[in-house]
Amino acid sequence: MGIDELLERVRAGLDRIDARTAYEAYEAGDALLVDTRYAALRERDGLIPGALVVERNELEWRLDPLGSHRAPQADSHDLRVVVLCNEGYASSLAAASLHRLGLHRATDVIGGFQAWRAAGLPVLLPAGPGPEPGAGPGSGGGAGG
Repeated sequence: MGIDELLERVRAGLDRIDARTAYEAYEAGDALLVDTRYAALRERDGLIPGALVVERNELEWRLDPLGSHRAPQADSHDLRVVVLCNEGYASSLAAASLHRLGLHRATDVIGGFQAWRAAGLPVLLPAGPGPEPGAGPGSGGGAGG
């Protein structure tokens, strides 16, 4: 079996949702948004306000309600976890892994963070790069118009 077939099988067992539905569930207090994008993508594209940031390699340890390394929010197997990756591929595999841990309401966002952003949902944009060394007032090194 290749990755495309695996992804198809995994997704058949998930109740995947779109970005707007994920946002509404979060706003209603019915979902924990979990951002699994790696740091470089978060730094480039920004953060989802209120989302729990968990690197993919830590996901199961942080969300297992019985685990000794769990996040405080991971307090029940009935928790609705909505996983986001960058484009909605790795998040499907992650949500399936959470199902195997007993988090039966885990799912992911179709299209991931990119769909979230395209829908115009809240994003905390990263701070721009600081001034270049020696680029203070009067140095002639500031950004031009």
